[in-house]
Amino acid sequence: MIPRSPLQCTASGCTLSNSYGAWGDRKDCSALNVTYPTTEDQLRSAVSYAVRNNLKAKVVTGFSHTIPKLACPQNATVFISTDKYNSTIQIDAVNLVVTVDAGVGLRQLIDAVEAKGFSLVAAPYWEGVTVAGLISTGAHGSSWWGRGGAVHDYVIGITLVVPASKSEGYAKVLRLDAQDPLLNAAKVSLGVLGAISKVKLSLEHRFKRSITYNFTGDDGIEDVYTEHAKQYEFADITWYPSRHTAVYRYDSRVPINASGDGLNDFIGFQPNPILISESVRAAEKLLESTKNPNGKCLTAATTLGFKKLAGNGLKNNGMIFSGYPVVGFQGKMQTSGSCLYSTRIDTSCAWDPRIKGFFFYESTAIFPASKFGDFVRDVRKLRDLNPQNFCGVDNYNGLLIRFIKASSAYLGQPEDSVVVDFNYYRANDPSDPRLNQDVWEEVEQLAFFKHGAKPHWAKNRNIAFLGVQQKYPRFNMFVAAKQKMDPQNVFSSKWSDDILYGKELEKFDGCALEGQCICSEDKHCSPQKGYLCSPGLVYKEARVCRYLPSSIPSSSTA
Repeated sequence: MIPRSPLQCTASGCTLSNSYGAWGDRKDCSALNVTYPTTEDQLRSAVSYAVRNNLKAKVVTGFSHTIPKLACPQNATVFISTDKYNSTIQIDAVNLVVTVDAGVGLRQLIDAVEAKGFSLVAAPYWEGVTVAGLISTGAHGSSWWGRGGAVHDYVIGITLVVPASKSEGYAKVLRLDAQDPLLNAAKVSLGVLGAISKVKLSLEHRFKRSITYNFTGDDGIEDVYTEHAKQYEFADITWYPSRHTAVYRYDSRVPINASGDGLNDFIGFQPNPILISESVRAAEKLLESTKNPNGKCLTAATTLGFKKLAGNGLKNNGMIFSGYPVVGFQGKMQTSGSCLYSTRIDTSCAWDPRIKGFFFYESTAIFPASKFGDFVRDVRKLRDLNPQNFCGVDNYNGLLIRFIKASSAYLGQPEDSVVVDFNYYRANDPSDPRLNQDVWEEVEQLAFFKHGAKPHWAKNRNIAFLGVQQKYPRFNMFVAAKQKMDPQNVFSSKWSDDILYGKELEKFDGCALEGQCICSEDKHCSPQKGYLCSPGLVYKEARVCRYLPSSIPSSSTA
């Protein structure tokens, strides 16, 4: 089942939905109408229309996988969709450059350049993104080699359409090249500078990679991560804390004539039978409601065993996994997302909101390389208090550890960094607390407040962005560029401002359950269900919602 378009329109307007079903209704993410430009002139006309009529504009793509509501509008707004602005992929073979329309999908671009004998060096692991969307939010793979793992660091030019004066026709085209300091703002723009029209990326001649996953014990991650990243060009580490297991990815280039036509078809991104996705979710909800960590630990062990047996989705010669190493062309090994293309009605991406499948949070913290080891030590202390508390995250993909280099982008990383992603259970009802609610809130606060990690712009719950502007030394340079390119804030909204400026939202009953606040009173948790605001177990300054069954009121039916 191919994913549904995130943009749905009726006679009364258009509503944008997150592809995971995490948000999207007429109350907080709708606009008056939508336009679908197919050329730069049409894109300029769409921006001009918004400015001329004193409307706000939000650019949306055909995917909408961003977790924060960056693309959600405010008040009188129009959507500008790049879904049909995807016809140009122009390769300059002499200068090793490709120029693409904003709406070109990542897989579309990779296949096009590979067919001409070239490769993109960096790409996110998930391919359900557009070129403009992925650079706008700082999407990345993993590498400390060369220019690094972040795609925006391979951008050498961007064309944007921005608001302009009446005499300029209310909109103008800016063509930014490598010498223009505004490019450093536009590389990671969160969509608030203007509408990206075209992106120019550097290429390399086509190459092959060899991947081996080493499933081993997790002792010493905090001591070896730096050397691991230096030794392998595309290294990463996946840590399964409850299983005391680390999976080291040995991933480097090999000669173009090396034998193998491998494929990376990551298990989590494969099309799942709908009945299985629904049954797994139903079982997970039951374990949550009965507060059964043993059941989660059993499924975590089974999940890890299957990943090891199946090479985590790697396929030798594009068919099945038959052993390491798996060797293949860069275009087949760097990113995946086969569930996007499944035409069978009985399969889908496991999180498709049209089925009662997976529903989860994704938190992503970006650490200066020198501080990451201390975070691991604290998480290890928390894990050692009760390893069962970490089985829930190991049912997904553990803690995925990747590497990105220092960037010239104003909202990129100012130093070589380590990125940690982790997914964990999310209740369908935002007022329902979760098993181990306190553990994941403490891990979150350890990362973002004790150890000063930066949030990934396209992921995370709202609390991760608190005070974010203080974490970027060139933040004021980005704001100055924003004032120059969009002084009327046509492309901003309350939602994008909340993220960009790290605003603390007004607290309300239950606000901590969904990460809308850090609790300071029991009412910010769920006291009627036994969850009270408590200090952290390792990070004492943390304030988390902990289940204390003795506190449940006798009249409660929880």
